[in-house]
Amino acid sequence: METRPPLSFDNTEFAFEYKTGKELRKARFLFNVMGKGWLVKIGTRLTPWAIRVGLPIRGLVRSTIFEQFVGGETLAQTAGVARKLGEYNVQVILDYGVEGGDDGEKGFDHSTDEFINVINYAASQPNIPFMSIKVTGFARFSLLEKLDKAMAAGPETLMKRFLSSIDALSPEEKEEWHRVRHRMMRICETAAAKNVGVLVDAEETWIQDPVDALTILMMDTFNKEKCVVYNTIQHYRHDRLQFLKDSHAAAVQRNFILGAKLVRGAYMEKERRYAEEHNQSSPIQPDKAASDRDYNAGVAFSIDHLDRIALIVASHNEYSNLLAAELIGKKGIPASHPHIHFSQLYGMSDNITFNLAHAGFSVSKYLPFGPISDVIPYLMRRAQENTSVKGQTGRELALIQKELNRRQSA
Repeated sequence: METRPPLSFDNTEFAFEYKTGKELRKARFLFNVMGKGWLVKIGTRLTPWAIRVGLPIRGLVRSTIFEQFVGGETLAQTAGVARKLGEYNVQVILDYGVEGGDDGEKGFDHSTDEFINVINYAASQPNIPFMSIKVTGFARFSLLEKLDKAMAAGPETLMKRFLSSIDALSPEEKEEWHRVRHRMMRICETAAAKNVGVLVDAEETWIQDPVDALTILMMDTFNKEKCVVYNTIQHYRHDRLQFLKDSHAAAVQRNFILGAKLVRGAYMEKERRYAEEHNQSSPIQPDKAASDRDYNAGVAFSIDHLDRIALIVASHNEYSNLLAAELIGKKGIPASHPHIHFSQLYGMSDNITFNLAHAGFSVSKYLPFGPISDVIPYLMRRAQENTSVKGQTGRELALIQKELNRRQSA
């Protein structure tokens, strides 16, 4: 059994080794600002509008929140960030902030080509094993919505419901769905050939079922020998722990490896509002404790079934990351096991990422890139998240201050 150094997320020397004092002070200022809810509320309303009407604020956005949370506007700019992370044994999940749909089918084809460009680039780099995609980048939202509604009826398995839902489409919509499936195939074929993992982002619950079905179809094709395709499972939903177990059962039955990226989730308020407006029961857990319980149970279940599950622990929760590391250690599983990976967002929770890397675990930063106008929605979510996540901003600030004090006294 390998001997590992003790893991602690309080070691700020490892956490911020890659940042200069000037960069740390800049991050401290930014998190201080994001800690002021009223300021974030104004900023998240005004910034998208100002960018849209062409006010000259791009320089300010670029040098503050963009620099903190985004790799760059182009792949070339992002390469520098990826190289720097690689020096500290931290890998990268590339995410291009591409949105399809503005140009209809032409826009969806363009998005697909961009995703493939990202795969080709990732394959040329030593520390970019993954990239992420959104199915809504190359599929019409309302088409997914129609399929999801058709899938809602019937107690059969997800795949049976999915296959019968295709009958609800018109001949033109069936052709449209065929093009969606073909785009997904192109992406996954390229990824399999280039040995790059594809992480399929979660979507809103009212379009998630067809996204899940499409992703499982891709796993059944491409995940026979190794894990190429990963689904994102949001544990703030009360049904997702069972979904993870059902997906594992399908993987055993169909003889493929289940790629499972476990997250808590990103659409909670939106989901509650939608359920209320449509007079539906909420898909959201009753409280945070339930979400934490299911998330940690999902981590434990996945580690118990690593022969069939390739797990990505995508979390900013220190306890969940420590739990995963401890379970791996207790079972005598090597930290470098190909079915174990950890990930956090770039610009957040460096204390988790870099201490995991220092302890020998496979860990990455989720690194978005793209033009400022494309990544503004992502940046606004990060600003809101750091205001609303209980204690997150305070924790970031405390760790940054601790490291600045340590350097001063060293």
